[in-house]
Amino acid sequence: MASLITHPIVPFSLGVALGRRNIPLRALFLGMMLSMLPDADVVAFRFGIPYDHMLGHRGFSHSLLFAGGIALLCAGLPLFRGMRFRLFLFFAFATASHGVLDAMTTGGKGVGFFIPFEPERYFLPLRPILVSPLSVKGFFNERGWAVFKSELLWVWLPCAVAALAIFIFRRREARA
Repeated sequence: MASLITHPIVPFSLGVALGRRNIPLRALFLGMMLSMLPDADVVAFRFGIPYDHMLGHRGFSHSLLFAGGIALLCAGLPLFRGMRFRLFLFFAFATASHGVLDAMTTGGKGVGFFIPFEPERYFLPLRPILVSPLSVKGFFNERGWAVFKSELLWVWLPCAVAALAIFIFRRREARA
């Protein structure tokens, strides 16, 4: 998996790029939380659910159905009245981005994007992100630093470039 400090960078950069008018601050923070939510499935290990079970790690909580369902619930909150569709898309993107990043890592058993309809787990053809340790303790050592450097290069930098490009494009459009 990508680390929990990297997953929120995807919705954060999109939210900043689109601006507060399109993605209010409350929605931005919720999107950042949703980008980490799929890894709550690690509690399955405590209940004896194996990794490759549909409820195991990188299973249903990493699926597109889960991302859509959570996005629907969150966009339906009363405080998001008047912008539900836009925020549904943002929340779905934020949640689904978790599985996409995990599918770009060098380890694990793949991501169940289509669970419960299909049990297959997938990786993307490009897998440059070093897989992060599951424990916090395992992240604060030489291996953790190597993981973070790969995330900086393959997630943080592209997100920053994309956010800046979108921001500049929006500014130019507003002036025209």
